[in-house]
Amino acid sequence: MAKTALVLGASGLVGNELLHLLLKDSHFDKVKIFVRKPIAISHKKLEQHIINFDAITDYKEFIKGDVFFCCIGTTINTAGSKEAFIKVDYTYPTEFAKIAKTNNVKHFLFISSIGADENSSNFYLMVKGDTENTLTELDFEKLDIVRPSLLTGKRNEIRFGEIVGKVVMKALSFLFIGKLRKYKPIEATTVAKAMIKLSAQKTNAPKKNAIVLSDQLQALGGQ
Repeated sequence: MAKTALVLGASGLVGNELLHLLLKDSHFDKVKIFVRKPIAISHKKLEQHIINFDAITDYKEFIKGDVFFCCIGTTINTAGSKEAFIKVDYTYPTEFAKIAKTNNVKHFLFISSIGADENSSNFYLMVKGDTENTLTELDFEKLDIVRPSLLTGKRNEIRFGEIVGKVVMKALSFLFIGKLRKYKPIEATTVAKAMIKLSAQKTNAPKKNAIVLSDQLQALGGQ
């Protein structure tokens, strides 16, 4: 039975890869995306919703489907302030999730970050941890929280810190073995493929709420 996918963050690094994969996937007959401005893609399965993110509840009638892929995210530098960062990385995901839950969306997948922890002294990881906790409390039939390491791929924006991090991690890639494997940089395409495989799991699977670490994503998406 074909399903409807909902995607938040379709213009981002992982979200854009995911969108292209979903449009090719026969398990989904409709893909709804929620964006600030249109994406230059035309496809019979694609349904674009251009929305005001400060009035998400105005679009609740469209937030209906089977699987919600939440790929939205930013950095403090890009957002401009901690408050703006919280809005993008906490408020938007949780507001969409609350509406999706009310509209009986069964499966929610969220891209978090390796090291996410509400008690972290790192502001970025603390917000990610808070978001994870709120999503867990919503009690979806199935929730997958994916925690990739440093993402690689072609972004539409330049993140200087990530560029430096990628160079350093590539030079030290030989160290990412054993327990350190989860810290190895991961391709955005691999994460997107892994999320689609996770979306195929039944909502009554043994683990209702799962945290999927970067090495697990690599194993799933690299197959």
